[in-house]
Amino acid sequence: KPLIYYPLTTLMLIGIKNILIIINPGEEKLFQKLLGDGTKFGINLNYKVQNEPEGIAQAFLIADNFLNGDNSVLILGDNIFYGDNLIKKLREASNKDNSSTIFGYEVKDPERYGVIEFGKDNIVKSIEEKPLFPKSKYAVTGIYFYDKNVVNYAKNISKSNRGELEITDLNNIYISKGKLETEIFGRGSAWFDTGTHDSLLEASNFIYTLEKRQSLKIGCPEEVAWRNNWINNNQLKTLSEASIKNEYGKYLRDLLLSQE
Repeated sequence: KPLIYYPLTTLMLIGIKNILIIINPGEEKLFQKLLGDGTKFGINLNYKVQNEPEGIAQAFLIADNFLNGDNSVLILGDNIFYGDNLIKKLREASNKDNSSTIFGYEVKDPERYGVIEFGKDNIVKSIEEKPLFPKSKYAVTGIYFYDKNVVNYAKNISKSNRGELEITDLNNIYISKGKLETEIFGRGSAWFDTGTHDSLLEASNFIYTLEKRQSLKIGCPEEVAWRNNWINNNQLKTLSEASIKNEYGKYLRDLLLSQE
C-alpha cells in the first residue's frame, strides 16, 4: 500500500489530478479496490494494462490516447522522493511547455541506473543505461517531465539488446534536439529506487524515522487532497472512519481535530 501511495502523492503534491496507472495483467481489481477511480481523493484515476514488460518508454505508447497530445510526467511506481524544496522543483518542471526535465541524484552504485554524462559547463552530453564503466556518479531518477512530443519520439525508439524500449533512448532524443533540461537533487533531499531488498529496507527505515520524529504521515493521499482543497472536511471524516481502528485512520481524524 505505501509503495503505491508515495508516487501517487508526489503527483498530487505537484497539482496533477488526471493520472494513468499502468499495471500488470490481473492487478486491476486490486488497484480498483484500493484506489477506485480517484474520486475519494478529488482526482481522476485511469488504468491501463502493460501486457508484456517491454521497457519504461513503452508507457507512452500505452498512454497515447490518455495523453492526447498534452505534456506529461512519468513517475516509476517503486520510487520514493523526499525533500524540503522538492515539490517546488517538481512544480517548476511541470510548468515548462517547450522543454523536458529529468532529475539527477548522486549515488555510490551508478552502474545500476541510467547515468548522466556531463560535458562543458555541466551540460548533459549523453545518458547511458546501466554502464559497466559509469562516466559520472549521477543517476537519472525515476521521475520524468516531457513535452507534447514524447509519444511521437517513443514510437521511433527501437528495442535494446535487453528487448526493451529504453527510457534512456527517449532522453537521448531530447538531448540531441537540445530540449532536455537536468536538475540535480542535492543535499537535503532523498531518493529511493526500491528495486532491491536493501534499498527497500533503507526506504522503510527512513520513512519510519521521519514519521516517528515528526508525527506526520509521508505519502498520505487523503491529507494531500484535503490540504489542496480537493476534498472537504466531511469527506476526510468519512475516509478516516473507514480506518478508525488503526493508526492511519486516527491520523486522518486528528488532522480534522487540529483545525478546531
